[in-house]
Amino acid sequence: MSTYSAPVNDMQFVVKELVGLEQIAQLPGCEEATPDLVDAVIEEAGKFATGVLDPLNWPGDQHGAVLKEHVVTPAPGFAEAYTQFCEAGWGSLANDPQWGGQGLPHVVSTLTAEMWNAACMSFALCPMLTTGAVQAIKRHGTPEQQATYLPNLVSGKWSGTMNLTEPQAGSDLSAVRSRAVPEGDHYRISGTKIFITWGEHTMAENIIHLVLARTPDAPEGVKGISLFIVPKFLVNGDGSLGARNDVKCVSIEHKLGIHASPTCVMAYGDGEGAIGYLVGEENRGLHYMFTMMNFARLEVGVEGVAIADRAYQRALAFAKERVQGREAGVKSGERVTIIHHPDVRRMLMSMKAQTEAMRALAVQASAHLDMALLHPDAGEREKNQNLFDLLTPVVKGWCTEQSIEIASLGVQIHGGMGFVEETGAAQYLRDARITTLYEGTTGIQANDLMGRKIAYEKGATARAFIDHMRTLDAELAKAARHPVLSIIRRNLNEGIEALSASVEWMVETYPHNVKAASAGAVPLLKLFGTVAGGWLMAKAALISRGRLDDNAESFDFYRSKLGTARFYAEHVLPLAQAYKAQIMAGADSVLELEEVQF
Repeated sequence: MSTYSAPVNDMQFVVKELVGLEQIAQLPGCEEATPDLVDAVIEEAGKFATGVLDPLNWPGDQHGAVLKEHVVTPAPGFAEAYTQFCEAGWGSLANDPQWGGQGLPHVVSTLTAEMWNAACMSFALCPMLTTGAVQAIKRHGTPEQQATYLPNLVSGKWSGTMNLTEPQAGSDLSAVRSRAVPEGDHYRISGTKIFITWGEHTMAENIIHLVLARTPDAPEGVKGISLFIVPKFLVNGDGSLGARNDVKCVSIEHKLGIHASPTCVMAYGDGEGAIGYLVGEENRGLHYMFTMMNFARLEVGVEGVAIADRAYQRALAFAKERVQGREAGVKSGERVTIIHHPDVRRMLMSMKAQTEAMRALAVQASAHLDMALLHPDAGEREKNQNLFDLLTPVVKGWCTEQSIEIASLGVQIHGGMGFVEETGAAQYLRDARITTLYEGTTGIQANDLMGRKIAYEKGATARAFIDHMRTLDAELAKAARHPVLSIIRRNLNEGIEALSASVEWMVETYPHNVKAASAGAVPLLKLFGTVAGGWLMAKAALISRGRLDDNAESFDFYRSKLGTARFYAEHVLPLAQAYKAQIMAGADSVLELEEVQF
């Protein structure tokens, strides 16, 4: 099996040259994010991912997590790796220095998160959820709650979880039944939660569960949900750990993939009731949880990027080693490795081009998040928050959908050997499959994009983003004599116009025909990701052309970027027209059949 190697050069290119580290480093609190420091962080993170996490991935998948008497024991090596991860401070990169974090921008932590997930996604899920818990408590917890929980969560000494789903509820949180009965300064929590990733384990000293539940007098529906902090071990006044709380893992799921990540069924209050502490106000829990959920959605999109890149790396290594057949059109001579075959090259280029576009879009969204949180101007904060909100479902939905396609291509390149577990290609396909389901399915992301982010705003932020993409045309026009940039310009403009027309159709159609609009929601999400990815690939091509004109030392790297951007323009961007047709003319056939006719 090939060893994971972090794509350091491309990551440094994206954050420094494409998205613009210089602008992020001017934000208050980000002054230390110099190019040299960011390079060092990316390089060291790559070494950790390769040397510590990657060796856990295949054995962890085979061994899995083990539940015995309500205790989950992680796969061999995971606890030791978790200790090293925390001691090195990797989980605290983008957290506030006030709570022990390092204060680096999200454009950097997004790239390190990609490395952790590419090397071992099952492991990476634990610190990802902890960081989400930090975000929720930091924004909505009391000063006392922040002081009690944030330092240990940021350091990784304690881990965090998100408890939303119940057996009868699924994605419909209005059906949540878990109860929270007030008792002095706390509540007694009872109920069952399912699909709780890393809900029980022995790697951290304590686990801080963020739990949605209803108080006795709560109104029905999502307006009656409150959020509670429920620790595995109660925390004493001096910060030490006290008695075990009335919460336990009663089973772990047998899953298609991510076998080393325990997906737990959690029982609250089988005895006297689990002690929980209200976050914020009663009945505002869903609003608070969305802080954690939106962060998690960005991170799950990054998981899609990570699995796509790992699948590409393994397929590329196999294609360079596997000898089979002769080159096309050659009837005699030496047999060649399969990378010489045009169809294998087509698949590899599809994997490479889409992965690079996905990575760029995830970092672009992270840059908007950094600006939304830290920019000194309120207007700029609001503008960037709107852009981050717009791109979050796109990153989550598009990057994860493409990761399945890319991982499947990886299996295809391996041929029959790809269907054999020992080659490792199948694991990426199995692991990728969960990413379109985590934190809301692709349909839920698409409805969010269509409804909250486009229709309810009457397209304002989407139009602003599209107009910003259009500004690249002037720069591309100046380079129109370059044949590759001319092709990219033409196909990008056609893609942008397809997206613009589809957004306007949605704005017009949604208010009076929600069903017709909803029938095109997922194609709209894919169209948005395809075109936004193409815009960033076009920017990358412009930058690379300039570097080549300057006789750059990294000739092969920039030549590769230019060629990959051309492939994306010629093979991926044309899909925009098909998505447009599905959105604007495909609703009737989606809705035509009666239930009995299926």
